Amino acid sequence: MPRPRATAACALLVATLAMAGCALSPPPFAQLSGLLLDRRLDEVSGLAASRRHPGVLWLHNDGGDGARLYATGLRGQLRAVLEIEGVANTDWEDLAAFALDGRPYLLVADTGDNGGLRRTLQLHVVGEPARLADAGTTPPAWSIAFRWPDGARDCEAVAVDTVRGQVLLVSKKRHPAELFALPLRPDGDGVQVATRLGELAGIPQASAQERRADPARARLRGQVTAADVSPDGRTLAVLTYDHVLLYRRRGSESWARAVARPPRVHPLTLLPQAEALGWAVDGHALYAAGEFIPAPLLLLTP
Repeated sequence: MPRPRATAACALLVATLAMAGCALSPPPFAQLSGLLLDRRLDEVSGLAASRRHPGVLWLHNDGGDGARLYATGLRGQLRAVLEIEGVANTDWEDLAAFALDGRPYLLVADTGDNGGLRRTLQLHVVGEPARLADAGTTPPAWSIAFRWPDGARDCEAVAVDTVRGQVLLVSKKRHPAELFALPLRPDGDGVQVATRLGELAGIPQASAQERRADPARARLRGQVTAADVSPDGRTLAVLTYDHVLLYRRRGSESWARAVARPPRVHPLTLLPQAEALGWAVDGHALYAAGEFIPAPLLLLTP
């Protein structure tokens, strides 16, 4: 990932939100929920709202940290650290919370591959601890090793659809961005092969003028950095560095058909290095965060 100096931009964002009464207009849907200030959260790349503990968000850092999940309050204060036994943080890029058979879980996506060199990637599922005070250490409930069907690619956006029993994955650097699926509970322990479902329509791209003015920034414009499926299973939220996109399923249609239509698009221009996105438990809002501390924690109400 590119690593710009984000401190000044974060300070500007906080000041802007404060002057606006903690609301941005436009876009009208972004509010400041809190700030991530703990030095242990120095490169956040995944976020999910706890299905077990009200008012708690789980986050993780990018590769380079240990195999750790961090629980915070909605204002950003650190509340617990959960260590995952027997796995490595090669390049963790996204986090999803879901409930299956009445039990709350977190899925960690070790799917980053900036150099296009990884032959297999991993998803790790852990049960949420019953008490944050006893978070401690836990082994994965299960892990999924997988590969792409046609060669390596970078992926920073992973979501869980429990209704279909699928893990959805969105490629980052391909244009158009591609949607893939894996079984949430595969049969056997072998390496799975992700199934390509289609392409995402309507992701804003840099204009010709933007490409001339700042080619490096323009290349990042339409890259997908996070995703999450709403608790009701109807809406796929997708984050890029500059926008939040919402793809809504109609009736019983597939995700392939849903993402082939233009999404609802919300600009998100004042979140430096936007990398993490997750639906609130009630499905009426999302939380988003940037990668480097001090990182604003935003509440988004579509």
